[in-house]
Amino acid sequence: MFERLFKIRENNTSVRRETIAGITTFITMVYIVFVNPAMLAEAGMDQGAAFVATCIAAAIGCFIMGLWANYPLALAPGMGLNAFFTYGVVLGMGYSWQAALGAVFMSGCIFLCLSLFKVREWIIDAIPLVLKRAIATGIGAFLALIALKNAGIIVASPATLVQLGDITAPGPLLAILSFFVIAALLYRDMKSGVLISILLVTGIALGLDLVEYKGIVSMPPSIAPTFMQLDFAAALEISMLTVIFAFLFVDLFDTSGTLVAVTQKAGLADEQGKMPRLGRALSADSTATIAGSMLGTSTTTSYIESVAGVSVGGRTGLTAVVVGICFLLMMFFAPLASMIPAYATAGAILYVAVLMMQNLKLVNWDDMTDAIPVSVVLLMTPLTFSIAHGIALGFIAYTAVKLVCGKKDEISVSVWVLTALFIIKFAFLS
Repeated sequence: MFERLFKIRENNTSVRRETIAGITTFITMVYIVFVNPAMLAEAGMDQGAAFVATCIAAAIGCFIMGLWANYPLALAPGMGLNAFFTYGVVLGMGYSWQAALGAVFMSGCIFLCLSLFKVREWIIDAIPLVLKRAIATGIGAFLALIALKNAGIIVASPATLVQLGDITAPGPLLAILSFFVIAALLYRDMKSGVLISILLVTGIALGLDLVEYKGIVSMPPSIAPTFMQLDFAAALEISMLTVIFAFLFVDLFDTSGTLVAVTQKAGLADEQGKMPRLGRALSADSTATIAGSMLGTSTTTSYIESVAGVSVGGRTGLTAVVVGICFLLMMFFAPLASMIPAYATAGAILYVAVLMMQNLKLVNWDDMTDAIPVSVVLLMTPLTFSIAHGIALGFIAYTAVKLVCGKKDEISVSVWVLTALFIIKFAFLS
């Protein structure tokens, strides 16, 4: 059955390796089941119901991605999109959370139509190979910043924006330990090195009383307070069009960038960076977004943390299915899972960032028309704290430098169109 569904042998992997990869990916992204409900609660939603909705929406997305598209890509309600939901739409614009859920539903429906008619597929295939490599490295730099921030190694500074934190504190020290344990284990070809490191650091933290033991299992909270609470009438108001477009736009390019990065890391793309079954993969997050809005959570999107599972051998949809099962189980094991501290996963994320930065060696640095857009994406993705902004600025830089250097023949029609859309976005929609 596994061979028929996931083509295990064809992808040179095994059920055991895919299972370990799925668990590894899940552990690196499980933070979302705690962060997302807390953020949505600030919008007035029931936190317990949002917790269950987050788990179920993530599982639905993972199952579709795994069983239909056969990609090792995990999905869950997206960070950034949930912040826009709460602080932008509800608290900022004054809409109800029910209206915001309606906007998420509408964006998901439009997203699905774009996927079915291959508009999204056209957009991703239109990305030049050099920009695909740039996106992968830019996301790697973004992951590094997130890992260092979560570990407390990099902290905010009013004078210099960021500065070195107290690296003698237990959290940063354990994150550093996790990073080097992963490096040592994976260098010795121990595919479960990332998972071992996370569990080891969590165990040490528990032994040092840095983590509070909160029990093992509990019954899931009721989802009734948020289930099918969408306000379609409010979502269809003219003033909500910009909100729907914002959800759609950010999800489109965050997901596209993640797909490019993960498939390139897994070796699932061809020499030109094109991906088989792309249409199916693109439909998974839009379908999960629609389902998630009905359950009671913000936009569901593909997670770059999927690279963690890929780095330990995940190559098929079985990895995503394992992640989905873990999310369903999480509804019952929330107290136990909440003990995993951020610094326990920071080392894993940082190691994945190092692996993704290896794409830099494939860039032709002697050609400034390639080097400049790659550098723009590499720097602006972490500095703007946005994959979507990094991609947009990379497209603009690519088109501009090719044009001024007399290489306009290398700019395709699709790149011209996307660049124009990005410029319009920054000029009128930012």
